[in-house]
Amino acid sequence: MRSAANTPNAGRENVRRLARENAASLAELSRLIGRNAAYLQQFVTRGSPRSLEASDRQRLAEFFGVPETALLTGYERDGGDTADTGGASAHGRWVEIPRIPLEASAGPGALGTEETAHDVFRMSRQWLRDSGLDGAELSAIRVEGDSMHPLLRSGDEIFVDRNRRTGEGVFVVRIGEALHVKQVQARGGGRLALVSVNPSYEPIELAGEDVDVIGRVVWKGGRI
Repeated sequence: MRSAANTPNAGRENVRRLARENAASLAELSRLIGRNAAYLQQFVTRGSPRSLEASDRQRLAEFFGVPETALLTGYERDGGDTADTGGASAHGRWVEIPRIPLEASAGPGALGTEETAHDVFRMSRQWLRDSGLDGAELSAIRVEGDSMHPLLRSGDEIFVDRNRRTGEGVFVVRIGEALHVKQVQARGGGRLALVSVNPSYEPIELAGEDVDVIGRVVWKGGRI
């Protein structure tokens, strides 16, 4: 007897389920792969076409963060090569890093109050491990301003490890309600210096208790 994962309609059921889990409509996904809005609806409900073309499977698999076979053979998400939702699976291939709609100012300071993720970066768990970030508590936020130029440019996305809040390096800090991304250096008497890379900006020196260190910047990315 064949398992449900290997029945002819298993791939269609996986498309339906993955769309639901990723809060994406079948019409949106159809447009994503360059098809008319009804294409995947017909595939899922009517079995027409009988199977997806390889190029369509590839684009959908990249979007969902699953192997292409998930859309062909009824791949089980709770198996070994799954997409990780929020980093919960110890064996998942992917880790979702939340993008927080905050701006860490490389300049005078950006107000940040909303800390609910509006998007994610889906990163390879192996890449995180190779980068020394396995076990890190990461959030992604955007840089605004030029005080950290050329190390960080306005518009760059940075990964902030909330598990790393001590030592010296580049950190996101909160002063009052304003967020900053700066080099943090220890001073005598429990004071901290927030130093910019851009020499146009003078260092800021504050008492340690006046600086809330959010986490260390461990990765950056941006458009060329």
